[in-house]
Formats: sequence, structure tokens, C-alpha cells
Amino acid sequence: MIHALFETPSAYRPTAAQMAAPVPPVEAVLFDFSNTIFQMIDLETWLHRVGAACGRAAALDEEGAVPEIARQLRDAFRLPAVAALQEGRDLSSHQHRRAMRGWWEHVDFLRGVEETAYGELTAPDAWLPYSDTQPTLRALRARGLRIGIVSDFAWDLRVHLAHAGLEDLIDVCVISCEVGREKPDPQLFLKACADLGADPRATLMVGDNPVRDGAATACGLRAYILPAEQRTGDRGLAEVLRLVA
Repeated sequence: MIHALFETPSAYRPTAAQMAAPVPPVEAVLFDFSNTIFQMIDLETWLHRVGAACGRAAALDEEGAVPEIARQLRDAFRLPAVAALQEGRDLSSHQHRRAMRGWWEHVDFLRGVEETAYGELTAPDAWLPYSDTQPTLRALRARGLRIGIVSDFAWDLRVHLAHAGLEDLIDVCVISCEVGREKPDPQLFLKACADLGADPRATLMVGDNPVRDGAATACGLRAYILPAEQRTGDRGLAEVLRLVA
């Protein structure tokens, strides 16, 4: 048949029996980390922490200071040289630090204090769970499901899980900087399934990027993609509970 000539690239090959059998119920759930179950503190809070740490807090009291810094950050991010540094930045802590330094050196407030700014970016309390993260994870755990994280992240995100008291609710973390691969590479999803002892066809991937997180479907997983918006309230994770009912 025509569709057989255009198979989706995948390192996962279900057997003929699996293909003919009913789709198995979900037994494991994988989550993206950033902007799915955790979010970074807001820009103004981060800037005030940087200012307090490096003696530049007074500069933020000037009228329009934060909006001007935000503008410079946006403009600098569009520079070709800065954009090029962002490619593959989550493959290692070194690459990520280099990418951030190359970006922030174009921003007046951050120039010269890039290391301090990076320390405030990676601090345990710089990333916080959404209000519905813990209830959703606990509900999944209560139903006996295994839970993992598959994330493009440049440092050990477990420090943020521990700070939020959620580390015991996560069975497995597959992080790009630790495995040297980034989504949409299928090996990240397959590794997480293998580490959980879960059949990919019985695993749900939850994220906010249809290209990176949605690529899990090429490995036999199911995927649920959240709207890519900067939520300040619930993330909408309760819907996951309906999908695994």
C-alpha cells in the first residue's frame, strides 16, 4: 500500500501481533519539564535577584528599567550570532552557559555579571511547579502509573524537583545534557520507557511543543500537547488524568 512506502522514521518496531492487538491502556506517563510541569520565575523577579547578588539592584528602581531590559533581551536574541549559539545549547552545561553569556553580554544590565545571572537562573528555587503539577503527579501515582521526565535541559533538573518536594513522585529523568541528545531524537523517549520498564505503546508523553514532544508518536507513544502559553495559573494538567482513566 502507498502509506507503507513512507514509514515514519523510528527506532521502535512493534511486532505484527502488537499491531493487530487492541491499543494497550496507558501504564506510564512522561512529562516535559520546562513550561509543562515547571516554569522559571518571572523576569522581574529574576532580575531583582541578579541585581541584589551583584550590587545593581538600584538600577532596577529607575522608571521603565525592567521593560527596557526585556526589550534588549528580545532584540539581542534575534541577532544572528546569538541565535546561532542557541543551537544545541541543551546538549551540555558548557554549551548552555556559553549560549547564555553570548546573549546576555548584549544587555546593559547583565553585561559583566553573566556568571551571577547564570547562578540565579539555575538556583534550586528559580524554577517552580505549576499549581496543578503536584496534584496531578500524586493522582497518577495513586493510580499506580509510572512517571518520568524527558527534557531538553542543560543541568540536573532534579535540584528543582527536590526543592519543590516532588522528587519522590518521579521515577526516571532523561535529560538532554546527560545523554547528549535532544528531542525530537526518538532515543530519549525510548530510553525513558526502557528505564521505566514500560511498553512505548502504553506510554503517554505530555509536553508543550508539537515538534519536539510530539515526536514521541514516532516511537509508538501517545502524545498530549498543551498550549504553548506562559501560564500563571493551572497548566491544565488535570486533563492528563482523563486520558489515562
